[in-house]
Amino acid sequence: MHQRTIATLAELEAAAWFSKVGVKDTEAVIVLSSWPEAITHCDSVGWKNLCLEAVNQYRQRLLERSRERFIKWNDIVTDLRPTVEPFVHRKVQAVVQENLLPPIFEKMVRGDIFGVCLEAEYADVYPPGFYASHAYWYVKGHFPCGYEGLFPNGKLIVY
Repeated sequence: MHQRTIATLAELEAAAWFSKVGVKDTEAVIVLSSWPEAITHCDSVGWKNLCLEAVNQYRQRLLERSRERFIKWNDIVTDLRPTVEPFVHRKVQAVVQENLLPPIFEKMVRGDIFGVCLEAEYADVYPPGFYASHAYWYVKGHFPCGYEGLFPNGKLIVY
């Protein structure tokens, strides 16, 4: 694991995830007011497709810039899995139990954190973007869970 990724995970570890859910502390995004709303948004086809498209676009940029590094993607995912999966589970466990959140919640958070780590791993080839912005919201205590409008001209939705 690259030092950038280790540093990113350390910053995420130190943050109080979900400590500001529902708090309208910014005009930069749409802030939801409940877990049911957040789960509906994070489980929507539109949000899942946007997240998938972000990964696909990132992979395409990697392939264009360094085929040699691109072909290591699956190996890097495999290497990250033993760190990311328990890390995310530990960070979400309390909020899942307190709010009886469905499995899709942890799955989407895990996808975000894998995306953050992959962008960190490849930052020397192509700059982090979509998932790095998600990391920002986790650190700020929110849960990025949707998008309104056509990307990139719309607004991120957080809880």
